[in-house]
Amino acid sequence: MSHLPEIGRRGLLLGLTALAATRYARLAVAAPPVAGEAADRRLVVVIQRGAMDGLAALAPYGDARYRALRGPLALPEPGQDDGLLDCGGFFGLAPQLRNFHRFFAEGSLLPVHAIAGPYRNRSHFEAQDMLESGAPERLSSGWLNRALEATPPVPRGQPERGLAVGYDLPLLLRGARRVGMWAPPRPVRPPPELYARMAELLHADPLLGDAVRDGLRGRGFAADALMGEPPAQGGFVSLAASAGTLLAAPNGPRVAALEIGGWDTHANQNYALSRVLKQLDDGMAALCGQLGPAWAQTAILIMTEFGRTARANGTQGTDHGTGGVAFLMGGAVQGGTVLADWPGLSDGQLFEKRDLAPTRDLRAIAKGLLRDHLGLPQATIAAAFPGADGVAAENGLIRPA
Repeated sequence: MSHLPEIGRRGLLLGLTALAATRYARLAVAAPPVAGEAADRRLVVVIQRGAMDGLAALAPYGDARYRALRGPLALPEPGQDDGLLDCGGFFGLAPQLRNFHRFFAEGSLLPVHAIAGPYRNRSHFEAQDMLESGAPERLSSGWLNRALEATPPVPRGQPERGLAVGYDLPLLLRGARRVGMWAPPRPVRPPPELYARMAELLHADPLLGDAVRDGLRGRGFAADALMGEPPAQGGFVSLAASAGTLLAAPNGPRVAALEIGGWDTHANQNYALSRVLKQLDDGMAALCGQLGPAWAQTAILIMTEFGRTARANGTQGTDHGTGGVAFLMGGAVQGGTVLADWPGLSDGQLFEKRDLAPTRDLRAIAKGLLRDHLGLPQATIAAAFPGADGVAAENGLIRPA
């Protein structure tokens, strides 16, 4: 089941005149996961829609092939003007991720490189559904909702303590576990994801395909909607701050899911990516600031549907790829290093001679968080990730109590 509603050609076209959603950023929160010792721990999952280039966000500048392979996308080394922010002598964060680098120095950021889900699919919509389903197929519920199913229900007569902010509840939190919803004021312009989906559904239509494509180009959507436009200034930052406020409340939620779009950088990547990286960096700093003392009990997983091609394309962007990077951060995270079984960047080491080869499974990271941070039992974790019995939970992600 898609994280977007099922919609046909006619409904999609009609919806363009009526639909507006929160601009590139959404938030969902849920009630405390467990009672007792783990009840005060917070878990946040940030979905980066559009497929972030992990080789740009966390560049392996120490790999001998990095500069030749990346060409115009290669960033200056640490210590140079607008250079990478060093993370141990081999990897460097993009210069826009200054708060991430501060968290790394403090030991509360753990980047995980060369990682992917269990699928090898370069379609945004299918890959996002499988990312949120937690399985190599599309399911009708998300792994985080299934993980919360076994937790105690809200007592009768009390309002639901879960809340989704935005017009679309992410598949990640859809399922039997109930959450409330709240919609902020609507902007004037629909999000680019809607136009991207329209283009994907209708590009081969003999009657409408050309007209839709020409219409989008004529209205300036080829560069922003179809290639990825960063979030509106302040939108994600404000949403992340709101999540921190909600999570910090003594009787507030303990699990949240946020979305941030704008990562589909097919052209002029260095410029486009710099803007959205700064939004992400500022947003995580705002979340940390609003959490206050609760930051010490917080773990955040930042993930995207797949990585991007290792080489630049003809428009100084990148196309849909495979391996990428995920970030763990928070006061509860055992950070200060980069977790990577680095596969290398030579032609023989690239996946299908074009992508960073994945050496870690995102499900192992998520399982480790559910087990060691939220304290969920093995049976619950297995139900959250069906068919993943052979994927062991990653150890050492969370600081010892």
